[in-house]
Amino acid sequence: MQFQGFPVAALDFYDDLEMDNTKSFWEANKEVYDESVKKPFAALSAALEPEFGAVKIFRPYRDVRFAKDKTPYKTHQGAFVAAGPSMGWYVELSPRGVRVGAGFYEASGARLGAIRAAVADDRTGPALRRTIAKLERAGFELGGDRLKTTPRGFDADHPRIDLLRHRQIILGRPYGFEKVIHTPAVLTLVRDDWRALKPLVTWLQRAVAGVPEDLRIR
Repeated sequence: MQFQGFPVAALDFYDDLEMDNTKSFWEANKEVYDESVKKPFAALSAALEPEFGAVKIFRPYRDVRFAKDKTPYKTHQGAFVAAGPSMGWYVELSPRGVRVGAGFYEASGARLGAIRAAVADDRTGPALRRTIAKLERAGFELGGDRLKTTPRGFDADHPRIDLLRHRQIILGRPYGFEKVIHTPAVLTLVRDDWRALKPLVTWLQRAVAGVPEDLRIR
């Protein structure tokens, strides 16, 4: 199956799921999910894998074992290419349309320490600053959870204190409801964005390269 874009029915499905996140709705509309969401994501992934590697299509079911919110289904569909633990490229479809991005979404302990050390280092930190600035000029948005205070061990007047506060570094671009998302051309947009984001991913990979594998996967 060649990728033809995301049908309007996929957005309608998630609009309705946000309003009625129940097993009865899911079972009544499972065919819509399979045809309008699951199959297009499989086709998109197959087109991207030769260049970027194995694409993981996330399960539609939420893990509610320890969650206060017991709604059973995710109200978006995502796909991810791992470049390291909790690090890589992603594409997402939700009621707000399509979004593309890359970065790291979780880094605790040794990995977060390694990333912060690389941000603080005057040999490597400026390169990250330039990479992010270039991507922002190209239309990407910097996001991710960050501290409101100064992380322990760093000075509040550090020239990259804004980046040191990040517990996630994610750069993304929304395409929303643009007509292109319903056409095969959105594949080119995703591919081009992932290529543009490769310097960010490479920087992150190098930052954690010295962290032992058993610590990196925690």
